[in-house]
Amino acid sequence: MSLKKIPFTLEQLKIFRTIVEEGSFKKAALKLYVSQPSISFQMQNLEKQLDVNLLERNKKQNKVLVTEAGQLLLRYSNRILSICEEVKEALNDSLMGQLTVGGSQTTGTYVLPRMIGLFREQYSYFSINLQVDSTRRIVNDISQGIIDLGIVGGEIPKDLVSSVEVLPYANDQLVLIVSKFHPLAKQDEIPKAELYNINYVTLKKESTTKNVIDKALIRNGIDTKKLKVVMELNSIEAIKNTVEAGLGAAFVSLTAIQKELKLGLLHCIKIKDIVIQRQLLLVVNPRRHQSKIIILFIKEILGYQMLIVVY
Repeated sequence: MSLKKIPFTLEQLKIFRTIVEEGSFKKAALKLYVSQPSISFQMQNLEKQLDVNLLERNKKQNKVLVTEAGQLLLRYSNRILSICEEVKEALNDSLMGQLTVGGSQTTGTYVLPRMIGLFREQYSYFSINLQVDSTRRIVNDISQGIIDLGIVGGEIPKDLVSSVEVLPYANDQLVLIVSKFHPLAKQDEIPKAELYNINYVTLKKESTTKNVIDKALIRNGIDTKKLKVVMELNSIEAIKNTVEAGLGAAFVSLTAIQKELKLGLLHCIKIKDIVIQRQLLLVVNPRRHQSKIIILFIKEILGYQMLIVVY
């Protein structure tokens, strides 16, 4: 195809996507460091070239609305611009590079920092960024090419499964913790029936980590609906601090409480005849160019599975 027949430029797609992300022409102009008239001119040309209406201005709400045709173009714009970044990566591919790794709450806070530390000891010339967020956001960013790879503990959202490649990484053990002052702190093991007599603190209901923990408990014959939840919190750190204060017990990843166990701040209780586990997952984008740094990092972290603690 001749260049003259291409209906848009990469700059127009970039401007269009920025307008959608920012919700207005003014904010997009500020982000891209160009004038607002210039952005308006580019969008008028784009709509004229494609012969469709992509955006509509809502004067009452003072924001831009995306038409159905605009939503379609946005999906293709994300793909096209992501491929452009991949081309740049591939052309400049070398062992001197930058990597962005993503992790969900547990893996991003307690596992990946140690993995990255070990990796940097051997390959100090790499620049590695770590992003910690919900499993959904991490997987979505991997599918969009924003994050190179991730290790997550939550379930992969069904609408994102087809856009990423998911590999089993390691089993993560979930344990029951109480404060050192708790009546059960003198016991190392309790029967399953005792679980229904304890007050619990948990993550909020919308948390994917909580859903994964609940499913793991259910698989082991524990009726989560009968557990007495007295408090819902929004982070694992908040849960650990609340348990340490004696306000309830909790199920958490064993990896997340190593420091507290060493300091004697928390007590870990086994449940007779039950070992509760969930699977950690390595997530990559199979459609992206796998640079040397990505391949090397994956190879190395496969050897770091010993960091996933077993009780």
